[in-house]
Amino acid sequence: MRPILMKGHERPLTFLKYNREGDLLFSCAKDHTPTVWFADDGQRLGTYRGHNGAVWCCDVSRDSTRLITGSADQTVKLWDVQTGTQLYSFNFNSPARSVDFSIGDKLVVITTDPFMGNPSTIQVKSIAPHPSDLLTIKGPQGRINRAVWGPLNKTIISAGEDSVIRIWDSETGELLKESDKESGHQKTISSLCMSADKSHFLTGSGDKSAKLWDSRSLTLLKTYVMDRPVNACAISPLLDHVVIGGGQEAVNVTMTDRRAGKFEAKFYHKILQEEIGGVKGHFGPINALAFNPDGRSFSSGGEDGNVRLHHFDPEYFSIRM
Repeated sequence: MRPILMKGHERPLTFLKYNREGDLLFSCAKDHTPTVWFADDGQRLGTYRGHNGAVWCCDVSRDSTRLITGSADQTVKLWDVQTGTQLYSFNFNSPARSVDFSIGDKLVVITTDPFMGNPSTIQVKSIAPHPSDLLTIKGPQGRINRAVWGPLNKTIISAGEDSVIRIWDSETGELLKESDKESGHQKTISSLCMSADKSHFLTGSGDKSAKLWDSRSLTLLKTYVMDRPVNACAISPLLDHVVIGGGQEAVNVTMTDRRAGKFEAKFYHKILQEEIGGVKGHFGPINALAFNPDGRSFSSGGEDGNVRLHHFDPEYFSIRM
């Protein structure tokens, strides 16, 4: 499996997202410029210019016409995917950390950071037919690193610095469920990834574990134990595999040898919780992971500013546990 090395960002990667067909890959980084690539050969198609700070997150609509990005410049911007034109900008009083389109792409859920006395918020905005505010939820302490839509847009699932996963009613903003303190994560939850059918989701945390949860009942299903903090995770849409990546805090990176740095994406069997293998390559912690919707390739984004695109060998599909 020869990776394709995609160089286009000058700063660490923060997020990766494939479109529904799996022919485009969108990447966000701390260099202000979200980028779109061909997901087959890693060729750079173009960039979306207009942000004035690190871009933390993005999402692309089902028909691949609209891209939404959340940035530290305190805006969330809506773009035309094809032309790169900025269509709309939501302005906030604090950095926007996470964005996620609802099923149908009419709504978006956005999280904003605690900043200058403003608490962290989860906000629901309408995009179609015209942009408007629908709901603001305040409550959780600390940064909310990720909020996504639950099944049928009925709920919003959020996770972040206080290591608790919460399920909210997406219409009233009422808190419906919280993850158990004992069985849940013990440190900041850095990433949250939904399964393709939205029936379960995977969370990665600084407590060196990733956990699989039921998205309706918030039952803890599986735990995958790593030997390093987890920054990113993804669920295979094809096989019963999850991929988990991380590394030590960026502060400590320069003190270690590359081989000692443990910068590899590890594959685990989703059901058996056993490690299947790993893919090395990054010269720094892995900050972003994404599976192609066809399950035949995956990409990883690192602190080193590179995106690595991996097409699986035929042997991968016949791994027996």
